[in-house]
Amino acid sequence: MDQVIPLSCNGNQSFPVTLSVDGANLTLNLALRYSEVAGYWVLTISDADGNLLVDSVPMICGAWPAGNLLCQQAYLKIGSAYIINANNSPMDHPDDTNLGTDFLLLWGDSPAF
Repeated sequence: MDQVIPLSCNGNQSFPVTLSVDGANLTLNLALRYSEVAGYWVLTISDADGNLLVDSVPMICGAWPAGNLLCQQAYLKIGSAYIINANNSPMDHPDDTNLGTDFLLLWGDSPAF
């Protein structure tokens, strides 16, 4: 089941989210920040207790399955996440003005390999 995570381009963001992943409800804490040096957003994920799971994942678009931001962390069983270009922007990733409008974060079940 794919779910859109509501985001905005307002500076650093940190919030809890409960997702349906692989048939179970999973609560995660998401933190996003825009890296001025790199020119893209990065995602940090912690579990419900605040334990760090994944740090500073670049939020760059890509085609399935390579575009899964969490591909290398499949062993965590926290699902899959994709940055989707929703408004045909010519960019391959959101900048500091269009996260949540031109680009969306889509979360789904863990990939089957």
